[in-house]
Amino acid sequence: MKRREVITLIGGAAAAWPLPLSAQQADHVRRVGVLMGQAANDLYYKSALAAFMQLLGQSGWIEGRNVRFDARWGAGNADDIRKYATELAALAPDVILVSGSASVGPLIQATRTVPIVFTLVPDPVGAGYVDNLARPGRNATGFTNFEYGQSGKWLELLKEIAPNVKRVAVLRDAALAAGSGQFGAIQAVTPSFGVEVSPIDVTDASEIERAVAAFARSLNGGLIVTQSALALVHRELIIALAARYKLPAVYINRVWAVTGGLISYGADPTDQFRRAAAYVDRILKGEKPADLPVQAPVKYELVINLKTAKALGLDVPPTLLARADEVIE
Repeated sequence: MKRREVITLIGGAAAAWPLPLSAQQADHVRRVGVLMGQAANDLYYKSALAAFMQLLGQSGWIEGRNVRFDARWGAGNADDIRKYATELAALAPDVILVSGSASVGPLIQATRTVPIVFTLVPDPVGAGYVDNLARPGRNATGFTNFEYGQSGKWLELLKEIAPNVKRVAVLRDAALAAGSGQFGAIQAVTPSFGVEVSPIDVTDASEIERAVAAFARSLNGGLIVTQSALALVHRELIIALAARYKLPAVYINRVWAVTGGLISYGADPTDQFRRAAAYVDRILKGEKPADLPVQAPVKYELVINLKTAKALGLDVPPTLLARADEVIE
């Protein structure tokens, strides 16, 4: 029998399967949407997503066998994120994994029915994503990566590693409620540390460079970089500017310190994705987001980059080094 005839025969046999069997096979493949606020070429977050998929695989969900992933990367672009949120909602997947506040909001606007599991969201109640942490009550649940009180810790660490800092620029995304919330929490504790704080709104690369250069014209400055997808997209630029202008800087998580940032304090994003895999598994098996409590980080990591400290002429206090979870030589 010729190869073309074999293919035709197989195709005809598949078409002739009884309807219940065809339906059973179609039902067997589940669909998981993924909306990432970061850029598609961000190796750290590609690795975090791979960890999520690996853990799902350990729970029996194998890509190409019984689950299909549809991923979109927003790269901090608000228009693209809204477009991708609408696209994913229209696919009506069984569940959508979403990363970051800038992506969660548009996704919830796009669908009130498709189950959503979020990561890297600081205040889901204040943002209106859930009714409360214990019982979210809607179609979304997930994992917070910090509370606003933690923002004061960033200022404390900055003063500890660079005691001469008197002026602090806070890089934030003003379009996000979390951006204003983080800046407000830092501002509230400034009297205790004898510093002045001012915001730098993260928009595009040229504006970030202009604002940091202007801030650096005066002495005794330091930076705190708060969480936003836009900041992550411009991560290498921000770290390079801090080095160029000799500005001690504190960042939200280890992603920044391993990239060359001075010091970071926060939850490991990869851990958030690993924990999200368990929630996605439970939803695929029939549980509802409304009944799954929003979970806080189980650990905050302190990471210090000694190479960057030396380049800035800083002597890291031994007491601070002793508290570090990771020291990059």
